[in-house]
Amino acid sequence: MTRLRHLAVAGASGLLLATTAAIAQPADDTIVVGLSADITTFEPANISSRDNANIARHIFGTLYTISGDGEVSPDLAENLEISEDGLNYVYTLREGLTCHDGEALTAEDAAYSFNRAKDPANAFTGNTPGFVFSSIGFQSAEALDDRRVQITLGAKNPIAFGLLAEVYIHCKDSYEAMSLDQAASSPIGSGPYKLASWAKGSEVVLEKVGEPAKMDRIVWRIIPEASTRSAELIAGNVDIITNVAPDQIDAVNASGNAKVQAVQGTRRMYVGFNLSEEFAAMPGGDAIQDPAVRRALQYAVDVPTICKQLLNFECVRATGIVNPQNANQSLTPYPYDPDMAEKLLDEAGWPRAADGTRFSIRFQAGRGRYLNDQNVVLAIAQYLEDVGLKVEVDLMEWASVYVPLIRERNVGPLFFLGSGGALWSPLYDMTDLARVESGTNYTHWNDERWFSRWADIAAATTPEETRKIVDEMLQVFYDDGPWLHLYFQPDFYGVSERVDFVARPDEKVYLFNTGLK
Repeated sequence: MTRLRHLAVAGASGLLLATTAAIAQPADDTIVVGLSADITTFEPANISSRDNANIARHIFGTLYTISGDGEVSPDLAENLEISEDGLNYVYTLREGLTCHDGEALTAEDAAYSFNRAKDPANAFTGNTPGFVFSSIGFQSAEALDDRRVQITLGAKNPIAFGLLAEVYIHCKDSYEAMSLDQAASSPIGSGPYKLASWAKGSEVVLEKVGEPAKMDRIVWRIIPEASTRSAELIAGNVDIITNVAPDQIDAVNASGNAKVQAVQGTRRMYVGFNLSEEFAAMPGGDAIQDPAVRRALQYAVDVPTICKQLLNFECVRATGIVNPQNANQSLTPYPYDPDMAEKLLDEAGWPRAADGTRFSIRFQAGRGRYLNDQNVVLAIAQYLEDVGLKVEVDLMEWASVYVPLIRERNVGPLFFLGSGGALWSPLYDMTDLARVESGTNYTHWNDERWFSRWADIAAATTPEETRKIVDEMLQVFYDDGPWLHLYFQPDFYGVSERVDFVARPDEKVYLFNTGLK
């Protein structure tokens, strides 16, 4: 069995003896959630991380909403008409909508939400401009009357509906009166909750303003330390926690106060290769420009052992960018074969020097966002060193340090990241790399065999034709892509026995319909 070295994983019995703060247990009208990562902004067009988005979605409505299993429900809109050429989406808003400032929410507000996010003067880099707009070629939004808003795309896109459903709708008059700094801290939304208070690094408090919402208050506490989150749950001070550490699952389940809900998540974990010219000039950056080197490193990491020993689950290694049921079924995961990795590195022109080193390279990662992420990163670095790389691990604080670098696509040459996925279409997962300049193409990968095929997908007329193109693209990604394939992160939620929360596979913690048992 492969031995993971240089890892210190404490047992739950020791970790959970830590004293918890004297915090009152939640009131009957309140749900308290413990998050692992801090919140950076409430600017609707700059939100990108999942924890941040989970809170924001309670403040901002969207036109439609999609459940974890792909079921579509109306939110602010009640009807949609799509033009014959697939370029114009006309949404009809529900009657009687209001913003948190008391003003009526109209199609003008919806159009403003889209156009404001695109405005280059604002330089937004969040999910809406960086992922949604770059994927669908968003052109403009226009209010046709008080209730109808038209969204115009640059090209037909078979998953545009699902992507447009991720855009947060906000209120024109309020946002035009605010500076960007004010908008980042004082959101005026359209959802069932409003921001009551925000103590950065500590907690966010939301208060109910409308339907659908069962609880009067939701408190989101920032608790970076996994053992402290579990201890707070067991003590009854929080109702739901994310990212229960594998070594604490038994303690939570035995507490009598809470249980762990384990969900096979859709988040794709990977090591990215930053292929930009800037990073090519760094140590090791030149080596990974070669697809043969990237392919060699696929064999160097024992992913199933990482899953079993560090994440407490059995995994099948990913073959690429999409979730398993949507993958190219002809592809098989790269096996752990360090001898093959060494052979291919030799053939690629990177033999071991006299000191045993092939090349040096920096490996950057955030800390505290993903399940046992620090130890996973250290394990990957060890595997790479075993085949001759000299790896400089650079672990940094997630929210304030790593996330801004990710948004700037300025991490690497190696970096550890997870990208949220979905089950309802392979194209959703692939859309991370819809264009070379996409905000979510953190690797700067530029392969015509991938990027030129998006036009073919737009022109496809049958599901079978689309599937054939998808499989061909996934073959390219498997052979020469910019990710070292890892696993689909399992999600472990600690849930108090007093609440009726059910975890989703896509990490979306939506509490609109969550109440007490």
